[in-house]
Amino acid sequence: MTRTLLAAQPIQHARILGVGGVRGENVVVNDEIVGPINSSDEWIRQRTGIISRRRAKPETTVADMAEAAARAAMDQAGITGADVDAVIISTVTWWEQTPSLAAIVADRIGATPAAAYDISAACAGYAYGIAQADALVRAGTARHVVVIGVEKMSEFIDPTDRSISFLLGDGAGAAVVGPSDTPGIGRTVWGSDGSSAAMIGQTHSWLDYRNGNGDGEVEWPTLRQEGPSVYKWAVFQMTPVAKQAIEAAGLLPEDIDVFLPHQANMRIIDHMVKYLGLREDVVVGRDIAETGNTSAASIPLATERLLREGQAKSGDVALQIGFGAGLVYAAQVVVLP
Repeated sequence: MTRTLLAAQPIQHARILGVGGVRGENVVVNDEIVGPINSSDEWIRQRTGIISRRRAKPETTVADMAEAAARAAMDQAGITGADVDAVIISTVTWWEQTPSLAAIVADRIGATPAAAYDISAACAGYAYGIAQADALVRAGTARHVVVIGVEKMSEFIDPTDRSISFLLGDGAGAAVVGPSDTPGIGRTVWGSDGSSAAMIGQTHSWLDYRNGNGDGEVEWPTLRQEGPSVYKWAVFQMTPVAKQAIEAAGLLPEDIDVFLPHQANMRIIDHMVKYLGLREDVVVGRDIAETGNTSAASIPLATERLLREGQAKSGDVALQIGFGAGLVYAAQVVVLP
């Protein structure tokens, strides 16, 4: 006798119901870090647009920041931990290979026994998480999903490195994705190019560090990038991806109210705005100026700032795109909560 599986009842649409964010407690201005890289406040501002970056206290963990951001997003969405069916966290700075950070945070926010898992997609991680949460909700697998991007980049910095150290900050941003009567998340355009993985990454592996520890030959792994190559890739290859995301949502560039790019570099952001052909009055996330590059946390933190300061509002149509180490990227159009 052949039996048919009971199919989950799909939900037609999903949207972001709330966002939240926390930044590292310490404000670190350019003058505090220019000595080791033989640079200046003027050079950093001109090259990156960064005035300061936020870095967490030594005792503050990624779990602490992730929990705080999740609670803020849940408060805005009007849900409790008991309403959460899944927790997805993107991070590359959680110290433990296992258990997942998501499982720890799910327990902290009272979401047990929600599904929980981590993803490693660096600066594209939040957009990756939104794509997965959208699919889970629309499939009927979950009703409410908490997506968190969190990084404590300051623990992986070589203060003398001129390629990336002065860019990085600490923080966490979160969103609650849930059911909607109308479309709230467009189709995600995403991908990867592992052939260019060497452009952004660690100076060497943890295995190299373990095997060389004690003989002075292998130092603590830190982050580095090939700045000029990354810049060209972001400007000239990620802008077409952003355009594809607009088309995938059935919209035109003039339909976009808010642009939320990964906060990698202000010059990259400016070039993308220009090449995308967005409206002159489009609101652009520029949280990098005061927070720095927080990798997976940068898009939700930029979103949180614009909503909190009243520059963007509920119902605005936003284009968001993340891109970084991997190389990986993801973009989608969303309706702001």
